[in-house]
Amino acid sequence: MSHILMLLPNNDFDPTESAVPWHVLREAGHEVWFASEDGTQAACDPITLNGSGLTGALKTLAVRPENRALYTQMINDPHFRKPMAWHNVEPEEFAGLILPGGHAPGMRAYLESKYVQTICRNFFLRKAPIASICHGILVLARTQDIPNRSLLYGYKVTGLNNFQEKIAIKMTRKKMGDHYQTYPETVQDEVMRGLANPKDFEAGPVMPSFGTAKAPHKGFVVVDRHLVSARWPGDAYKLAHTFCGLLSEDAG
Repeated sequence: MSHILMLLPNNDFDPTESAVPWHVLREAGHEVWFASEDGTQAACDPITLNGSGLTGALKTLAVRPENRALYTQMINDPHFRKPMAWHNVEPEEFAGLILPGGHAPGMRAYLESKYVQTICRNFFLRKAPIASICHGILVLARTQDIPNRSLLYGYKVTGLNNFQEKIAIKMTRKKMGDHYQTYPETVQDEVMRGLANPKDFEAGPVMPSFGTAKAPHKGFVVVDRHLVSARWPGDAYKLAHTFCGLLSEDAG
């Protein structure tokens, strides 16, 4: 089967949006390799993982127990424990690329990295399968092919939408300050600026469903050629299975 690359920041990525694709790809027989900023073992956002301070309605923002278990399995994967550094990645060695999301401050290094953008540009130019979820779409939006034009120009995509992002910020502001606000501008608004038409950003249903191992079809994704994008942890299973389908098509 295929070698797949997952890019991560050193800190603060979402545990579900990384562990679920890792699990599904492994179950399908693929081998997942990891790369962090400096080649040290990455760590997810501890608040999302452990639910620290997430009480009452805020508990919905914490990782579900079954996905926390997958994260525990993933961090014991030898490839996860000894990742590559972004600057050492040879993109041509991999058949597909996974771009997990996350919202906490440590994500910014990943979302702004020129090394990460160079890797993404290589996959895009090869039309190799790419999967992004949540804030991961910002990496592609900020990567340019033609000068001053995003790689996403002419594509239909999704990502964390305005409703989801703004309600999370509002719910957590009092207890956590800006922890859930990665940038002043929302993901949706920034991504739309790089598209051929703002309507090419598909926000998806207002009341989303949460995909699970038993119901992987639940969730919302947008597929355009070799790119599949999703919005939040509830879409992770559908994203991963759709990505596996793109890998099969590409191999064929």
